[in-house]
Amino acid sequence: MLNIDIDSLIPHREKIKIISGIMEIKDTTAISTATVNSNWPSYNGNEVDSLVLIEAIAQTAAIVEGYKRKQQGKDGVKGWLVGIKSADFKIEKIPINTNLIIMIERKHSFDNYGVIDGVVKTNEKILAT
Repeated sequence: MLNIDIDSLIPHREKIKIISGIMEIKDTTAISTATVNSNWPSYNGNEVDSLVLIEAIAQTAAIVEGYKRKQQGKDGVKGWLVGIKSADFKIEKIPINTNLIIMIERKHSFDNYGVIDGVVKTNEKILAT
């Protein structure tokens, strides 16, 4: 796990902050970790809706962009809008305490627009793309 202050890279804070660790970060890719807990959005007492995985992918993408901004001497934290072209969920609900690995790759970017591919898995099981 990298020793990087996530709060310095993304604008998210508790209760919406999902990412808990950064395993790898490069110019166009990142791998982050998260553990489903009772503070997550859509928590119903036992589990969360898999729709929250889109937010995990978006926050991991924000890590790449925040890291890039910090390398340029700018403030890393910057909010942005996310649109979803397609999503494929392999699970409807995610049990509490499930450990997640989130991987993203920025495919294209220009001006203030970027295209990101993301995968969320637990162990070797893919939960969403």
